[in-house]
Amino acid sequence: MLGAIEDEAVLAFGCGRSYGDVALNPGGALIDCSRLDRFIDFDPATGILECEAGVRLADILEIICKPEAHGSSWLLPVTPGTRFISVAGAIANDVHGKNHHGFGTFGRYLLAFDLLRGDGSYLTCSPTENQALFAATIGGLGLTGLILRARLQLRRVPGLAVESEQIRFDTLDDFFDLAAESDRDWEYTAAWIDSLATGKRIGRGIYARARHRAGASSALPASTPSFGMPVKSPFSLATPMTVRAFNALYWRKLGLKRRVSKVCGYASALYPLDAVDHWNRAYGPAGFFQFQSVVPSAAARSATAEMLRLTAASSEGSMISVLKVFGDLDSPGMLSFPMPGITLALDFPNRGAATCAHLAKLENIAIEAGGRIYPAKDSLMTATSFRRGFPRYETFLRHIDPRFSSGFARRVGLLEAAQTRPGT
Repeated sequence: MLGAIEDEAVLAFGCGRSYGDVALNPGGALIDCSRLDRFIDFDPATGILECEAGVRLADILEIICKPEAHGSSWLLPVTPGTRFISVAGAIANDVHGKNHHGFGTFGRYLLAFDLLRGDGSYLTCSPTENQALFAATIGGLGLTGLILRARLQLRRVPGLAVESEQIRFDTLDDFFDLAAESDRDWEYTAAWIDSLATGKRIGRGIYARARHRAGASSALPASTPSFGMPVKSPFSLATPMTVRAFNALYWRKLGLKRRVSKVCGYASALYPLDAVDHWNRAYGPAGFFQFQSVVPSAAARSATAEMLRLTAASSEGSMISVLKVFGDLDSPGMLSFPMPGITLALDFPNRGAATCAHLAKLENIAIEAGGRIYPAKDSLMTATSFRRGFPRYETFLRHIDPRFSSGFARRVGLLEAAQTRPGT
């Protein structure tokens, strides 16, 4: 497979859901992995699933979540905010979800995978076999080789329905109080934040929490979105005026109620954006940037407040703004993003230099607070910030496959550092 591309650096490409350049390879070649889409084995007694690496999480859910499962059911233990990503993508970015405080990252449930290296060697990696390469590939951004298939441990849940609550809160301190209360008893937790609130209202938002309950749901997720934007807008619909209006209206979406409870299918709680295909087209031809950081708990309140203050004071407001507490479960990967603390994710319409300058300020706050930036959603992080945020990168360098590359790896100096590492 790789022998046919002797003169080019390559990179595996799955569903293309990364927001930054970790899945892009300017000047090199991309290997389309969408045909690696076969299921190999599933044991309903143990919940162990084996499949090729191009299988989407949506395909797994469609098979294991059957309407006839009126009792307990198998489910992916960890899933990000979209189910339309490949298994290999989930491994390469060691994705996390709304249940990180209790379950950690995707890589914790990876039993083994088969990896094809650029020299043609074919390796099985697991916690007991080729352990170092196993740890380097989880969260390794596709730079250690081509993942061909994987064995995953699924988990049982009492049912496919979830009990969910949405709670409006007024301040950043209220968020931390709700998080401390909710993370004890609720499996999925995250908050939407009004990124344009100022003064004492900084950090206000809607806190969402959910937990599984017995019984099947009549609202099982489809393998494709319900509807979508048919064409790309010729201009950004996310103008300063519409962003401000959206934030003001969304914070009031519960009306006079402070708390709304319901029982629904798990998909509506975990994948709200998946209902709209190509939602990113609303940002127009210039697109958007996403910024996601994590800051250690000790500095979380002050750093988060400062990032929100800067955003509210700028013209760079965000509509999709999410605040979440990460737990203290160790991630298995050398470059895994989560760490104990608070993660803040913000989307910004691309308005050129002003947007990039604002993102640089947010990056500096996160790094100075001892945090890091999420490579899967990054387009601008500097090499210095990457090295400071990911202290195990030097160990990771020895596992980079010299035949693989990406735009991200070049931008943050990973490839150059690997080539100049002593002993290379």
